[in-house]
Amino acid sequence: QEEEEEEALAEPGASELGASAQHPHDVKDEDKGLTLKDGAGEEGESSDPNAPAKKLKAEAEKKKEKRQKVDEDEIQKMQILVSSFSEEQLNRYEMYRRSAFPKAAIKRLIQSITGSSVSQNVVIAMSGISKVFVGEVVEEALDVCEKWGETPPLQPKHMREAVRRLKSRGQIPNTKHKHILLN
Repeated sequence: QEEEEEEALAEPGASELGASAQHPHDVKDEDKGLTLKDGAGEEGESSDPNAPAKKLKAEAEKKKEKRQKVDEDEIQKMQILVSSFSEEQLNRYEMYRRSAFPKAAIKRLIQSITGSSVSQNVVIAMSGISKVFVGEVVEEALDVCEKWGETPPLQPKHMREAVRRLKSRGQIPNTKHKHILLN
């Protein structure tokens, strides 16, 4: 989305103009088949050739301010939630926040599978996805442990059952059988 905004700023009026406009600052009124000069016929607007770029820049600033407002609201909600945690919950949350997969190991794994080098952004994204996946498996394993009337710590049998359940629900793809679709 930001790339589109940058491209639009690089080409003034590009996002607002149809392909049928003759000049970068001309706008075709498709209903009437007329071509209007930018700013012509509109009161209060100057005939500034950079008006579309300025408009896009103003819209981008508004979006950025809105995003910051939403982020501030989310931070405030998170602070309220964390402040209501018990000591045990707070310790678990801190451990969750600190945990991460080693980036070098993730990079080696991806490169061994794909056979090509990957960017740091891909490694970071895959590391985050892996963390969420492990969290889901552990959460399911805790449910299994509780359902069986046992107490943590988790054992391999709980993890195996959790993976089996997630596979049966289709949340983990079956890696042993590759389905080839013929068109």
